[in-house]
Amino acid sequence: MQLWGRRRGAPLADAALVLLILGGAAYVAWAATTTLRYNWNWSLIPGFILRVDEAGRLVPNILLLGVFNTLRLALWGMLGAAPIGLVVALMRLSGDRFLRLSGALYVELVRNTPALVLLFILYFFVSAQITPLLGGDRLAATMGPVARTIVTGIAAPPQLLVAFVSGVICLAVFEGAFIAEVLRAGLLAVERGQWEAGASVGLSKLQVRRLIVVPQAVAKSLPPLGTQFIALGKESAIVSIVSIQDLTFMANEVAVSSGRVFEVWLTTSLLYFMICFCLSLLFARAEARARKAR
Repeated sequence: MQLWGRRRGAPLADAALVLLILGGAAYVAWAATTTLRYNWNWSLIPGFILRVDEAGRLVPNILLLGVFNTLRLALWGMLGAAPIGLVVALMRLSGDRFLRLSGALYVELVRNTPALVLLFILYFFVSAQITPLLGGDRLAATMGPVARTIVTGIAAPPQLLVAFVSGVICLAVFEGAFIAEVLRAGLLAVERGQWEAGASVGLSKLQVRRLIVVPQAVAKSLPPLGTQFIALGKESAIVSIVSIQDLTFMANEVAVSSGRVFEVWLTTSLLYFMICFCLSLLFARAEARARKAR
């Protein structure tokens, strides 16, 4: 039985949906032009994405640089959130009452606090207390040319490194609560017989958890983990409030300086869509490979 086959009339419904979306876009453009008396000018937008340098080469300009910064923030934020989420998930399933309550407190506190409020608390605390202990300012000031190039490529320019690291820590702490719930559900989905099978061959509880249970839980959790990573790509826009130069921050700078508000933000929404769509394709392929491996 084909569960996901296309139903009759689906092409007609798809066409109607496309027409509805196009009609809505046309109405917004008409309302902006007539009601707000907005004069559309798209000619400036390509120049904010790519520019020609002194050598005559096309290089990324402010909006594309914002895309790269958003991807770096999402990647490092997810790399930080994954171990946090795994530790908290294991705490919530621990036999120790204190660990269970501590994990639950962290998850409930993060999930039930407005993201903007949490960002301000975390960012200013991290910036004032944690990054000085890590020596971020000293590291940025003493980098050589090669180190500067590497750090700029994988994170941010040295002069913006402290703000970038603070933003990554904030995103990791925030997203870690959601990752914890995803992984907890994955751990609970692993059959009890897997624990018993590991114990029967002489493995300790830690070895069973590390070698058998956690890999299976991660494989089962891959679809929602992919969803959380995609969501993090969008949620990273919140760090623009604290002047971290992601795509939203760059777009705001361009919109204010150029006066092309609608064009800039429509282009920004399209860039975010492209980021999330490409990530969804990537994770769909990873899920397919994981299913094939199982």
